Amino acid sequence: MRISVSSDMDEPVARLLVEELERRGHETVPHGALRPGADPQWAVCSEAAARDVADGRADQAVVCCWTGTGASIAANKVPGVRAALCTDAGTADGARRWNDANVLALSLRLTSGPLLKEILDAWFAAEASEDAEDRENVAHLARIEGQPG
Repeated sequence: MRISVSSDMDEPVARLLVEELERRGHETVPHGALRPGADPQWAVCSEAAARDVADGRADQAVVCCWTGTGASIAANKVPGVRAALCTDAGTADGARRWNDANVLALSLRLTSGPLLKEILDAWFAAEASEDAEDRENVAHLARIEGQPG
């Protein structure tokens, strides 16, 4: 899978994220502080990673900032993106399952190495629900954006 990754700071957990994704066999596309010369501002780099997903250049993205909040807000401004701020494995599982999230947002402050691996395990193990109510909720999000549901 091709995954865009952005971080506004070159923190150890951001580098570990890239290493862990690549160890799991994913191709990564770095943005922000993870790519020399790129704009590291959280709004800019999170948007870039989210646009990769919306435009089909990446299957998913992981966006990071100190709290994860700004990164998730910026990513969610891109039509077609459903970014979820996940601070634990249960939230990551639910975000993928019930919300069909395609962008994972992480806090650089709260996410330790072991927790990162747990979150990624849950994120990649979960699949979007086929339940009609769950699918309708995701379709409603597309309609909010003016896209066909």
